[in-house]
Amino acid sequence: MLVCWEWLSQYVDLTVDDRELALRLAMSGLNHESTEQVGTDTVIDLEVTSNRGDCLGHIGVAREAAVLLGSDLKIPTPQPPVSAEQASSLLSVNNQFVDACPRYTARIVRGVKIGPSPDWLVRRLAAIGVTSINNVVDVTNYVMFECGQPLHAFDLAHIRGGRITVRPAEDKEPFLAIDHHTYELDSKMVVIADAERAVALGGVMGGAESEVSEATTDLLIEAAAFTPLAIRRTARKLKLHSPSSYRFERRPDPGGLDWASLRCCELILEIAGGSLCDEVVDCGDAPAPREPITFRLNQIPRILGIDIPSSEAKRILAALGCEISQTNDDSFAAIPPSWRTDLQREVDLLEEVARIYGYDQIPDDAMVPLSIASPRPKDIALTRVRQVLSAYGMDEAMTPSVVTETLENCGSLWTTAPPLLTETPLLIGSRSLRRSLLPSLLSARHTNQTLAIRNAQLYEVANIYVPGKQAADVPRQQSTLGIVTEGNLSLVKGVVEEILEQVLSRGAKPEWIVKDHPFFLAGSSLCISLGKEPVGFVGLVDGKIQESLALDQPVAAAELNVDLLTDHLEEVRRADPVSAFPAVSRDLNFIVDEPLRWNELAAQCRAHGGTDLQDVLYQETYRDTKKDGANKKRTLLTLHFQSLEGTLTGGRVDAAVERVIEACKKEFGAKLLS
Repeated sequence: MLVCWEWLSQYVDLTVDDRELALRLAMSGLNHESTEQVGTDTVIDLEVTSNRGDCLGHIGVAREAAVLLGSDLKIPTPQPPVSAEQASSLLSVNNQFVDACPRYTARIVRGVKIGPSPDWLVRRLAAIGVTSINNVVDVTNYVMFECGQPLHAFDLAHIRGGRITVRPAEDKEPFLAIDHHTYELDSKMVVIADAERAVALGGVMGGAESEVSEATTDLLIEAAAFTPLAIRRTARKLKLHSPSSYRFERRPDPGGLDWASLRCCELILEIAGGSLCDEVVDCGDAPAPREPITFRLNQIPRILGIDIPSSEAKRILAALGCEISQTNDDSFAAIPPSWRTDLQREVDLLEEVARIYGYDQIPDDAMVPLSIASPRPKDIALTRVRQVLSAYGMDEAMTPSVVTETLENCGSLWTTAPPLLTETPLLIGSRSLRRSLLPSLLSARHTNQTLAIRNAQLYEVANIYVPGKQAADVPRQQSTLGIVTEGNLSLVKGVVEEILEQVLSRGAKPEWIVKDHPFFLAGSSLCISLGKEPVGFVGLVDGKIQESLALDQPVAAAELNVDLLTDHLEEVRRADPVSAFPAVSRDLNFIVDEPLRWNELAAQCRAHGGTDLQDVLYQETYRDTKKDGANKKRTLLTLHFQSLEGTLTGGRVDAAVERVIEACKKEFGAKLLS
């Protein structure tokens, strides 16, 4: 923001030189970039942060200077004379795009004479790098750089049908701007149109067909409020940035819209003559009153580390434009002014008090009470997850949340709904918010492959974005763990088993279910569930997906829902009691049906082995169709028995083993080999 010293002096008595003012502004948050002499004037370049749109005009900077210098603020009150003619008899306004343009106002000035601007106006605009065009256009620019509210002047004779419509642009609608370039619009952009065509691109640039020229005699003065997102998107997509779009992206004062319109009309009447029609054609609602913010005085030492008198805190906030009310010994209420849309919370007011009081007044050794927050359950779970994966020699990856169509086409383990799309690509060719981490990790594995790292074992913890089942449903953000490694299903299954062992509480019993999924090879896919909810998936990546990502080796992968794991977290791990008595092991060799899975057999053993059964270990599987018949297999397992109370007797162990044998025989038709 370029600030002209002579111009600034119109609103506040500058009792210091430019160096001192620049230093004070910098110490209060408006960083000083440079100071230059332009003719006989001094111009200060200030860096204005995106939350301080109020300082994108000389009056906004004057407000800051007045508070810092303790000077009075002198803002003119525009009172242009009006004629008997009603503006509403010449023009109507219809707002069809309230989401992008909450308020649109228009005033009409008749009988102006277009010509060169007076020297003082040309000089002030030139000082901040703006070229003079004509007296009317210069006034609209002047008022914008005065208060930060963009304005636009139309030639009323070129507004067809006496009607202004604020509407979304049509897809591929052409628009000829005042820079005499034609732009192709889309339905997310807001245009100002007359009865036949668009005459301005709302908040960004006017149209060439309605611009003010030497033949203009009647003016339509537009002052409107546009939403920052709509203007930012339009300016970026069209690569059409302007001083107006820059300010609308940072939200000018919603309460100063009418002031800017009147000020513009007043200066036009003064410089270009003419008469102002009575009334303003106003389409939209004035901004709602701001809600009061409670300021607790005990928060000053707690957050800032120093004591500031309550009277000084009130004085600073009042000088910044806040309305102070409901004062008592412990707190007071402050209503922020309309131009400070960034003041929303108590801590925002505390920051204002601190920066005006002076950050240099806070000693370096000021004690600010701090307390170490307890780790969140999710942090505990992820620490254990990372320890397990690091122990297995895996490396953590970080990949973008937006993915290309190629990666998105790999699919998701969690949903079949189409992905959420960003309005504009956040990365080249990437618009989809990912529904799974595995495609991104497979792409990272391919990158390592091209660098001769043949077996990149990677994992990532990040959010995925799961769309709702219905279009009206709110999407779900899910914290997820993804793992890719060499094509060894047993390895990745073992890693996941260890993660579950380290994270889940003792009462949580994850169930492994064979469930085919298009992402995995048929027969290799396992779904892990806790109750009725799937907590994760394990499998070998399907060959078509490997081929689409140019992976030349088989890959095993897993994906887990970290949020669900955290819900079943055992926050404090407790060691199992250690028995001082010897253990007893018994081997059992069963002939069972081929489809019987190990987890079913092991669960049956545990259910009937009694309290002394500590573990069931798988040893091997053997098949002999000649001896056992077709569709049969032999499964060798070991039962470990141990008591915490005393040495086990042979009879006690034999009884437990018999119960196991009978249960397996009854449930699965298992036959014990002697």
